[in-house]
Amino acid sequence: MEALDDDALEDRPVLAQIEHLFLTRGQRLYSGAHAEAVTALDHALQCAQLAEWAEADETLVAAAFLHDLGHLMDETPAADHEDDQHEVRALTLLRADFGPQVTEPIRLHVQAKRYLCARDPGYQAGLSAASAHSLLLQGGPMSLDEALTFETGPHAVATLQLRRWDDLAKQPGKRTPPLHYYLGVLEGVVARPFIDTRTGIGSFSIA
Repeated sequence: MEALDDDALEDRPVLAQIEHLFLTRGQRLYSGAHAEAVTALDHALQCAQLAEWAEADETLVAAAFLHDLGHLMDETPAADHEDDQHEVRALTLLRADFGPQVTEPIRLHVQAKRYLCARDPGYQAGLSAASAHSLLLQGGPMSLDEALTFETGPHAVATLQLRRWDDLAKQPGKRTPPLHYYLGVLEGVVARPFIDTRTGIGSFSIA
């Protein structure tokens, strides 16, 4: 792939930008004293693999692969004491090519963690140190009203599936398909027409 500098990146197709971010920043460990033992790219690949093993639709496989892309949007990771709101950082980029079946589970996957902490008594105790630390920055477990609103949303089931894979996709040295394999999955998803439910406007890829 041609090397891209960050100034020129925004002028390239969305998939080229995604590939560039993973190639140039995907070897980061999660930042701070609570770092996970896998890189951002390893985590994305493992999460997407788990989605495939569960026979999820390709849109949800894409969401699993891209759910933490927001962590890579800045040249340097966020400070350990800051919530970088990574779940929304990449949405402007992704919504250009991907529909809500991809972008909504990404947007909501942090809320799914908060939901599960409120609804599943054993869930919070099983969080990794990094995930437990970020929970404090993200608002802690949901209130009852927040949980009711979340679980009645149209993307709740898919988001909770993504969250479970997210929690499991942290195994050092695990073998997965390579980056270019999941870039191929993304290409297939981008080729599908979708309706942006926020605007009602259709998006169609033309070969």
